Amino acid sequence: MQCLASNGLRAQAITRARRSHAPAVGRRTVVRVANVAAVPEAPAADRFKRKPDGSFDLSAPPPFSLADLRAAIPAHCWEKNLFKSMAYLALDVGVVFGLAAVAYTVDEWWLWPMYWLAQGTMFWALFVVGHDCGHQSFSNNKALNDFIGNITHASILVPYHGWRISHRTHHANHGHVENDESWYPVTKSMYDKLEPMSRIGRLSLPWALFAYPFYLWKRSPGKTGSHYDPNCDLFKPSERNDVLTTDAYMVGMLAVLAACTIKLGPLAMINLYVLPYWINVVWLDVVTYLHHHGPHDLKEKMPWYRGEEWSYLRGGLSTLDRDYGIFNKIHHDIGTHVVHHLFPQIPHYNLCEATEAVKPVMGPYYREPVKSPGPIPTHLIEPLVRSFGNDHFVADQGNIVFYETDPKFNK
Repeated sequence: MQCLASNGLRAQAITRARRSHAPAVGRRTVVRVANVAAVPEAPAADRFKRKPDGSFDLSAPPPFSLADLRAAIPAHCWEKNLFKSMAYLALDVGVVFGLAAVAYTVDEWWLWPMYWLAQGTMFWALFVVGHDCGHQSFSNNKALNDFIGNITHASILVPYHGWRISHRTHHANHGHVENDESWYPVTKSMYDKLEPMSRIGRLSLPWALFAYPFYLWKRSPGKTGSHYDPNCDLFKPSERNDVLTTDAYMVGMLAVLAACTIKLGPLAMINLYVLPYWINVVWLDVVTYLHHHGPHDLKEKMPWYRGEEWSYLRGGLSTLDRDYGIFNKIHHDIGTHVVHHLFPQIPHYNLCEATEAVKPVMGPYYREPVKSPGPIPTHLIEPLVRSFGNDHFVADQGNIVFYETDPKFNK
C-alpha cells in the first residue's frame, strides 16, 4: 500500500510538472523577443546635410516641409485684426503729419536734416503698410486692403497694383535665377553685355540705393516693360483695370504735390517731401537687398536655384532676417523676413511669434540675425558693403549657383 501510494504521488508530481511546461489551452501566450536590430533615433542635427568641412549645407533640400512649418505656427498668428492694422496706420499717418507741421513751423536749418531722416523713415513705414495690403494681410476685406494700399503707396509715389503684382511674382519665384523679379542675380553672359553705367547703377554703392524709382519705370536688367503700363507682361489682361486705377491715384498725388508746391513754394516742398522721399527710397533698397544678400557668416554664400532644384520652400529659406534696432517696430518688423516670405498672409504684428515657433523645425536653415549693437543698426553696413563688393553675377549654367566676383569691377 505504501509502495502504491508512493508511486501514485510520484505520478501526480510528474503530471503537474508536465502541465506547468505545456501551453495552456485557450490562454494567450505572450512571447517577448529582444529587438537587437533597433537603432537609436539620430540626433536632430544629423538630419541636416553637411558639407565635407562639417558645416551645414543649406543649399540642399531641407528635411522638413512647408506643411511642417505651417503646423508649427500657432493658429492665432494667422488672424488679421482690423483694429490693430488701422491703429498702426493711424499712428504712422499722425507721425508723418506731426513731423511735417513741426519742421515747417520751426523752419531752422539745423532741424531740417533730422526731419529728412525721420520723415523718410516714416515714408518707408507707409510703404510697409501698403506692402501688407498687397499681401491681403492688413484685413480680411480685399476692397479695403486695396483702397488703403492705393492711398499709402500713392502718397510716396509707388504704383500700388503694379508693384503688388510684380511683388507677387517675386514671392512666387523667390530664389530663382531667371524667374525672380527683384534683386535677382544677373548671369555672366548678361553681366558682360551690361553697359558700364548699368553695372554701376545696379551693382555699386551708393548708386544702387537709389534704384527703386528706375526699377518701377523700366524694371531690372533682362526684363522689359513698366509697372505703370497695363500692357506689360507682368500683368494679366484681367489686371488691366487695376493698373489703370493705380495710375489714376498716381496722377492725383502728383496734382496734390503740384498744388502744395504752388502754395508753399519749391524750397519748402523739397524739404518737406522730395528729400524725405529719397531717404525712403534708400531705406527700401537697403532693406530689400539685405533680405537676400550678405549673410553675416563670412564663409557662407546664399544659394540661387534653377530647374528641378528650385522649390518655393528652398527659395524662401534663402532669405535672411535682420535686426534693425529701434527701427524694427517703426517699420513693422519687415526685417522678420523668412517667415513672411514663406507665409505672406501673416500680419506683421504676428511675425515675431511665428518665427519663434518655426525655428526649432528649421534648425540651421534659420540664420539667426546678428543683434544690433545699439539703437542704430550700424552692424548692417559691413554685410551691405561686402555683398555689393563681391556679388556681381552667377554662372549661366547650373541648377544651384552662387554669386561670383568680377575682380576688375571695383578697380
